[in-house]
Amino acid sequence: MTTIGLIGSGHIGTAIARRAIEQGHDVVLSNSRGPETLVELVAELGDHARAATAQEAAAAGDLVVVTVPFKAYLDVPVEPLAGKVVIDTNNYYFERDGRYPELDEGRTSVSEMLAAHLPTSKVVKAFNAIQAAHIVTEGAPAGAGRRALAIAGDDAEAKQVVTDLIDSFGFDVVDAGPLAEGKRFDRDKPAYGAEVDAEGMRAALAAG
Repeated sequence: MTTIGLIGSGHIGTAIARRAIEQGHDVVLSNSRGPETLVELVAELGDHARAATAQEAAAAGDLVVVTVPFKAYLDVPVEPLAGKVVIDTNNYYFERDGRYPELDEGRTSVSEMLAAHLPTSKVVKAFNAIQAAHIVTEGAPAGAGRRALAIAGDDAEAKQVVTDLIDSFGFDVVDAGPLAEGKRFDRDKPAYGAEVDAEGMRAALAAG
């Protein structure tokens, strides 16, 4: 059993928490408004869920999911995430986040910016290109035609940890390569939201 910390408890965070609990993990949820605002969600999720501050969720997690609006990435606590695998689900929506010239000009990517903020963590980009509801409903046993999700990261062991989690959720995994290649499944790319198997995902990433 693993404890998964969640920094952010919106649609994606809640979906990941729900699937994680179904797979026997404990979850520690947090958001920007405080643990008291998560009482109803924790009660719904059951005994394997608890609410905490972002600092506490980061410290408690063996694996931590950052699932906040991109503009809030600098608020993610650094010290308690040292040495940990961190899943980045963020997407850049300039309409919500404001303009970031380094992203608009393609000089870096969302996950690389989070990784720069978390220099002692092992950041893996995942779960950004699937609808939150599908995380709960689309998983299937291993076999031909199973839906695939893309990941990207610079640490092979960290990517294996995330691959194993995604596989347990019922999805195949396609490794897009280093963290910089995560841009291939960002918003408006062919792989973003693609409901395809592994072969289809590889083609979509290549087209991105």
